Amino acid sequence: MEREQLRGIIPAIITPFTPEGEVDLKGLEGLTEYLISKGVHGIMCTGGNGEFCHLLKEEKSMVVETIAETIQGKIPVIAGTAACGTKETIILTQEAQEAGAQAAIITPPYYFRLPDDSLYEHYKTVVSNVNIPVIVYNNPLYTGNDLTPLVIQRLAEVKGIIGLKQSNPDLGQLVEIIRLAGNKIAILTGIDSQFYPSLCVGAKGIFSTAACIVPSQMVELYQAFEEESYENAFKIHTKLQNLNRFLEYEPGYVSPCKEALKMLGLAGGSVRLPLPSIDSRQKKQIAQVLKELGLLSKEG
Repeated sequence: MEREQLRGIIPAIITPFTPEGEVDLKGLEGLTEYLISKGVHGIMCTGGNGEFCHLLKEEKSMVVETIAETIQGKIPVIAGTAACGTKETIILTQEAQEAGAQAAIITPPYYFRLPDDSLYEHYKTVVSNVNIPVIVYNNPLYTGNDLTPLVIQRLAEVKGIIGLKQSNPDLGQLVEIIRLAGNKIAILTGIDSQFYPSLCVGAKGIFSTAACIVPSQMVELYQAFEEESYENAFKIHTKLQNLNRFLEYEPGYVSPCKEALKMLGLAGGSVRLPLPSIDSRQKKQIAQVLKELGLLSKEG
């Protein structure tokens, strides 16, 4: 995968489960086909929305392989391969490549708070020991380790690092990263509510939870912006914000995403413990939003 391919709408796909709690590979295949048909530009799997931290090692490879076989090279497969340790991150990245991933997306290690030099060396060591490009994933709310603009500027000089998913909610930090490294790597947001603003300051696209549910609308927004139809793009973004709020705040984003997919007749299943499910009130709210977006019958 090349840096230039890292753009547009990249859904962060869920990992659907059967009623027995196993990975639903048939459902995953169907969901992947659905997303491809809507014109997305890549698929990210085994990330947070894919419940990577609750998947067994062999399940992660099964997910990547199923998606890669379904896509057949039409768009890139980007696999989440994050781990607490550098050694395990290397192993997971190598296994993702063997399963068919064209790139890996990796958060900083979590649990231990690490100095900037340690974070830099982690990525540099991983990249030097794998044969697919790496996308850095900055998500300090979940990892406890924030990649500062200066660290990302250093990482952008490392051969093999082609992009950044920026999920720090500080939009000013995104602007500074684009200033420092935007000519070296592809920079995308990972926050649905910031998609339109991110495009305005130079981001190349989004790794999106919402695009799992509303891929057509997200692609339409991106295309409108690319065609300089900024007012139309902003209108779409504002309309989608009513959905985005379920995917960024309490009770977390995985359960609402899976529930919305089930309402649309797509594979979802339950979340794995200890993630919480959503209650009946929240289900009704999500259904109402889907009706307002024209995705569900108002009588349904």
